[in-house]
Formats: sequence, C-alpha cells, structure tokens
Amino acid sequence: MRVGTVLGLSLMLASVGATGVLGADDKGLAGNAPSAPSSFLSEFRFGLSAQDPWGTEGRDGSANLTGEILFAKPFTASDLFTSYFIPRPHVGGSLNVDGMTSFAYAGLSWTVDLTPSLFVEGSLGGAVHNGKGRSPNPLDQHQQLGCSPLFRESGSVGVRLSANWSLMATVEHLSNAGSCSENRGLTNIGARVGYSF
Repeated sequence: MRVGTVLGLSLMLASVGATGVLGADDKGLAGNAPSAPSSFLSEFRFGLSAQDPWGTEGRDGSANLTGEILFAKPFTASDLFTSYFIPRPHVGGSLNVDGMTSFAYAGLSWTVDLTPSLFVEGSLGGAVHNGKGRSPNPLDQHQQLGCSPLFRESGSVGVRLSANWSLMATVEHLSNAGSCSENRGLTNIGARVGYSF
C-alpha cells in the first residue's frame, strides 16, 4: 500500500468522522462485562517529524508529514485498569518531503492516563517502506534498512487540550530486528495533534 494512499484515506475518514457520520467515543456500557464499542473510529492524528536526526537520512535536516487513524477498541470494560490492557488498532503513514524513506504502518496502541489531562502511549506493529535495502554507492544518503516489512515501535507523551483535541510528542523506531543482512534502523522524533471522535 502506498504511503500517499494511506494519508489520503486518513484525511477522508477523518472528515467523515468530524461531520458526525461516524462520531461518538468508544466508552463502554456500565457494568462489569465487556461491551462492544459505540463507533468504528476512535481518533485521527496528524503532525510533523524529524527524519532520523542522528542517522544518515537526517544529517541534512530531513522532515516528514505524518498521519494516523486509531480505531475503536474491539471491546471495552468498565474497570479502568483492565481497559488499559485493551489496545486500539491503528494504521498510518509517514511521507518524507525530501525524497528519503517514506513508510506506511499498522499495529496496536496502548494508552494510559497519568492524570485527567496527561497520558502516555506505546505502540507495536509493522511497516512497509520505499527505502533502500543495500546500496553500493557510499554517497547514498538513504539508510540501509535491509528489507521490507520492518518492525515498528513508538512511544508518546501527550496532553489533552479539550474533550476532543490532544497534543503529543512521539518517538518511533523501525528495524528488521536482525532478520536481514542490513539492520541500521530508522528513528524519527516529532509532534502530533490528535482529534478524538
């Protein structure tokens, strides 16, 4: 799946959700039994990131446009502690504006509230990219990622600005975990704005 397609789909779904067609949040019903979520979408995020600032691709200050859709939890529980262990599926993409590595990804995200306005989040999944596997050219600035798909992990710290809007700082890492001959990895850092439905 092309990164541009993922970002376009993200924008389309976000606009549909914002008009209320798919609206409402994913809070469960009262009681101890898990309940089905009340909507399909949970949150849409967009932002900017610095491309691998300590690596080959970022040595000249390369940047990305990012977008992500988080879907509702498959079920929810009234117990707050238990609900933290139920992840939200996500899909997203990162489009490099300087012709370096772009990628599309999917996985699961776990969000934990530290206070009513402050939260942390961790994500695990996989990504496909358009970067280089192995280059014979020593002047090539593309990171030698080895293969595709890659594993992707990310961590975020965020603050809720209102009932619907949030702001978060995110670091993400892509790597093949040693499954290919090259395993340089790619680490991006950035900021995102989130809109919860």
